[in-house]
Amino acid sequence: MDKKEVGLNEFGQPIGFDMQAWQACPRPALMRLNGRFCRLEPLTVEHTADLFDAFQAPGSDGMWTYMPYGPFETIEELEATVAWAVAQDDPLFYAIVAKDSDRAVGMASYMRIHEAVGVLEVGHIAFAPVLQKTAAATEAMYLMMRHVFDDLGYRRYEWKCDSLNAPSRAASMRFGFQFEGVFRQHLMYKGRNRDTAWFSLLDHEWPARKAAFEAWLAHENFTADGQQIRSLKELSEGL
Repeated sequence: MDKKEVGLNEFGQPIGFDMQAWQACPRPALMRLNGRFCRLEPLTVEHTADLFDAFQAPGSDGMWTYMPYGPFETIEELEATVAWAVAQDDPLFYAIVAKDSDRAVGMASYMRIHEAVGVLEVGHIAFAPVLQKTAAATEAMYLMMRHVFDDLGYRRYEWKCDSLNAPSRAASMRFGFQFEGVFRQHLMYKGRNRDTAWFSLLDHEWPARKAAFEAWLAHENFTADGQQIRSLKELSEGL
């Protein structure tokens, strides 16, 4: 913590900065979040057919390794998982719909929601191969962040993953999250141990990250065939 944010109590002990004026944040309510490349809408069982097709595409073999469920051999298996997800109030699940196809190609959720202290996590991120490494994938994460910080006023947005999940760790850093450390032997899933890597983005860090996202997503940052001109990392470093 920055020294200017540390106070002293009557015993001369350092204490955290004052939060007495803090008011609890609203709980997220699933709503449509619209972007240029994609939109997020509340996940429903009607998304199952689109998701199943997208998740069966070539290149999807390893996408469930670090997830608590999947892969799905049949549409009925996926439908059961979607039905479970829809019934939850934490996590709150979104379907990610690509605007060029108007089909659901991924999902993500808000989870571990703590309105009283303004903290929540993004999780259950499942991007089909057609969504991976696209502008829509980046925009989906931006839309969720913007809603959390700008609309709901949260203080802290978390990203966690298996410490061995290198693509997830790289994605979190690209999106502007800060690495905080590893919780050893934190969880078990699919019959194996998980050491969990923790990342966070804070409210005072968001304005610079937001500016980088919006510069990256701007029309002028893409060529006529959809290739980026400047990377998100380059734009972030410039800010």
